[in-house]
Amino acid sequence: MRVAVTFRASRRLRMLSGRPHAIRPMSQRLCLLSDLPEGQPVAFEARVEGSEESLLLVRIGDGVEGFLNVCPHAGRRLDWAPGKFLMEGGRLICAAHGASFELPGGRCVAGPCKGQALRPVALRINAGEAWLADA
Repeated sequence: MRVAVTFRASRRLRMLSGRPHAIRPMSQRLCLLSDLPEGQPVAFEARVEGSEESLLLVRIGDGVEGFLNVCPHAGRRLDWAPGKFLMEGGRLICAAHGASFELPGGRCVAGPCKGQALRPVALRINAGEAWLADA
């Protein structure tokens, strides 16, 4: 008898045909690194902690940073239209309140949430692709 169960933690066990098997969280491929322009945020939809979320990814050299596409000030999306971000002097600007965020890093350096930061999303790079990291 097969039992289908979904777990978040990677070390949990389930029984299939009477034998224990480690549950591995499903990774989500987001994009090729070559799809990300240097220093420019790009939006992606992905499942994070069980919910569909808008993410923004920023490539810095061979690395990528990921954040929830949400301003810490009021919980609104940062983009002014889906996937369209305001940038000024290398900083990401919240379209709703004008808060200014450093990229890389995601720290708010001006505006109503100064000192706060964007919520990071764990990523991994594999063979030139950006993936959500296994939780």
